[in-house]
Amino acid sequence: MKLRPARAVRSIRSQAWARYSVKKPRKNYIKALPHTSLLIFKMGTAKPTYDLYLTLVSDQDVQIRSNSLEAARQVSNKYLERELLNNYFLKLRPYPHNVVREKKRATGAGADRISQGMSLSFGSPSSVAARVKRGQIVFELSTMASSKNVAREALSRAAKKMSGTYTITITNVKPGEKVQQQQAKPIPT
Repeated sequence: MKLRPARAVRSIRSQAWARYSVKKPRKNYIKALPHTSLLIFKMGTAKPTYDLYLTLVSDQDVQIRSNSLEAARQVSNKYLERELLNNYFLKLRPYPHNVVREKKRATGAGADRISQGMSLSFGSPSSVAARVKRGQIVFELSTMASSKNVAREALSRAAKKMSGTYTITITNVKPGEKVQQQQAKPIPT
């Protein structure tokens, strides 16, 4: 079965399902945890001489699947590697914990007789997703001020791979000064 489109899972409708019992997996609703496509969270070279700090901040509450986060990470990292070599440090902040469940349905001729079943079924685990709140940082990027346009383009390419809307914030930092980690701040409405 093909992967369902992002619009099927991007809204946060119900409670999170991240629980997986290691001791008694057969007595759980989630018997086997789907693997995550995301394995690398830090890319580039961390140097104390970077004087520009950019973040990709979510403008809405959204659920992002791990394969979407991996696609965004790959497209931005590939662009930064090609343009800046090792003069950047890119970090992905959210981790996909939430288990996405779906009721698999048959399609085609005669599928209506096959797919009749539990009307409000729990569904089987299909993938994992990260729940991102409004104002939460998804990507953070440190680089030199001379490569500001390249860094902005890399984050905008990453934003296009994920569902939801995002804002890029830019902060100038003194070289050698540690950037204070930003927390998720609610955006006033």
